[in-house]
Amino acid sequence: MAQWDGKSKGTPLGYKIFIAVIKYIGLNAAYFVLYFVAFYYVVFSVRTTRASRLFFTKRLGQSYIRSWISVCKNYFVFGQTLIDRSAIALGFREKFQLTHSGRDAIQQLLDKGEGGIIFSAHVGNFNIARYFFDDLDLSQTRISIVVTDQENEQIKQFVGAVSYDTIIQFIVIKEDMSHVFAMNEALANNQLLIFASDRYVEGIQYIEHPFLGTNVKFPLGPYKLAARKKKPILFMYIMRGKGKTYNLYAKTPIFKAATIEPKHIVAAYVQQLEQMIQHYPLQWFNYYDYWDDLKNN
Repeated sequence: MAQWDGKSKGTPLGYKIFIAVIKYIGLNAAYFVLYFVAFYYVVFSVRTTRASRLFFTKRLGQSYIRSWISVCKNYFVFGQTLIDRSAIALGFREKFQLTHSGRDAIQQLLDKGEGGIIFSAHVGNFNIARYFFDDLDLSQTRISIVVTDQENEQIKQFVGAVSYDTIIQFIVIKEDMSHVFAMNEALANNQLLIFASDRYVEGIQYIEHPFLGTNVKFPLGPYKLAARKKKPILFMYIMRGKGKTYNLYAKTPIFKAATIEPKHIVAAYVQQLEQMIQHYPLQWFNYYDYWDDLKNN
């Protein structure tokens, strides 16, 4: 079963170049440059391009020709989300329309005052979540995103390129397990924890569940923590719409079982994630052999 190696698309230099274009030439100019960058990745990022194409053919049932078109569009849309994140952080928020399909669900979670656990994934543009939270009353709630050490380094590199204040803090997964104490303390203080819980990293505990036709390993930790702590749970995604629009989807899962176990949470999570992918197929941004399709192809 494939696992993520901790590497993501984009480099600090690439961010800085696009940031300069946005600041001094404009947002549309950055989108124009992106056509060339996307083409570069299609041609020269061979392994990720193959993995992406197999996602569209084997997971979504697209034809050979349509899958290649989708790969090109997928790289472009991913670049757009990075540009948009930079633009919003640089103060161009007024250029974007942010809507809340799940505002009530989030507000209800906040109103309980019990903290909770929010599950998301590497789809859409979750990195602009703080700008949705700015519209809510968070005076009594602290939010922490749980990230791997590799993701944390990439976040620091990005923040070095774009400096902005944020209400969101980060809990970094460490080999010494210190993050476990940080997460337990956060929940004990009725804070919100956010997990992008779709990527399995080699060496950690996992739970398997069918996802788009094949069993996939998911990191057990977030689901086990949610089941053990019995805190409110929310599934949340921020997806790019037409033009410069983003919509926040949030849903409170309903469980039939009297005792909630990790398998119940991951099943509900996968069901919601599949719905997001079917509706936004170009916004799946896991650029590695997620289903072992390359290995088995």
